Amino acid sequence: MGKKVLVLCGGKSKEREVSLRSGQAVADALAAKGFIVSMLDVNEEVITSIQKLAPDVVFLALHGKYGEDGTIQGLLDILKIPYTGSGVLTSAICINKAMTKRILDYENLPTAPFLIFDLVHSPGLTVESIAAAVEAKLGIPVVVKPSTQGSSIGTTIVKNHEALHEGIRSALQFDHELVVEKFVEGTEVTASVLGNENPVALPLIESVAENEFYDYEAKYTPGMSHHLIPARISERAREKVMDLAVQTYKLFNCQGFSRVDFIVDADDNPYILEVNTIPGMTALSLFPDAARAAGMSFEDLCARLVELAIAKPK
Repeated sequence: MGKKVLVLCGGKSKEREVSLRSGQAVADALAAKGFIVSMLDVNEEVITSIQKLAPDVVFLALHGKYGEDGTIQGLLDILKIPYTGSGVLTSAICINKAMTKRILDYENLPTAPFLIFDLVHSPGLTVESIAAAVEAKLGIPVVVKPSTQGSSIGTTIVKNHEALHEGIRSALQFDHELVVEKFVEGTEVTASVLGNENPVALPLIESVAENEFYDYEAKYTPGMSHHLIPARISERAREKVMDLAVQTYKLFNCQGFSRVDFIVDADDNPYILEVNTIPGMTALSLFPDAARAAGMSFEDLCARLVELAIAKPK
């Protein structure tokens, strides 16, 4: 008899609809591999439902807050149920772009120059004072991001003074903490990393968006983005990115799978943008495309992630 797998998806984040699509795709794939599969929308009563279903393992197809941030991972640890992906600490750190950037900087891993603004701990900050600090220390162009949103929600590329205030206001709609980083012109590539103790980087993908950048619409609307494999970067840059991706994965103690996003400039210098601990698993998602390029079907990838969940170091 196959193992009982519970796919958790949906939830309460801004990425709810994408999560539901990821969850359905994963559930179908695991059922095709012979697992006994059930699905649960985390917008419902969670604890009682999980205990009633009594799964052998949970497949986390949640994105954003209350799913990718360590909260559901902590609950499953308490319930002593193994789950796919990284643990509480890794999840909580990596969803927070400010903390991720601080650690990358401390470890001397390449990331664009940045500033962090937190309106909770610095309540006197205003849009005007933030903008003045950004222009004085980073200049323009910059990228303005809310600290704890995924899928580029609330992110703005600012190319002139007039747009800076609006970019800051937009990010503040989603979070009290902002990350503003120097804009790096280059090729956007993503490195999908798979494994527990001995992770490997899958073939790199270059993301080309119909919009100004690879934003929420470009990620999840058919025809709005293109995944190029192999990425159009030099062999030297490819080796650097793959090595940095595995270094970053190990640094943050990622487990199972994660995606590390980069910008590679014209001189083959890669800059780490962020770490995604529960990559999308929809038909338009990057991680399944990288797995296919490595010769692994979507069904085999999902089954492999269940195996890695069970084998995770305790």
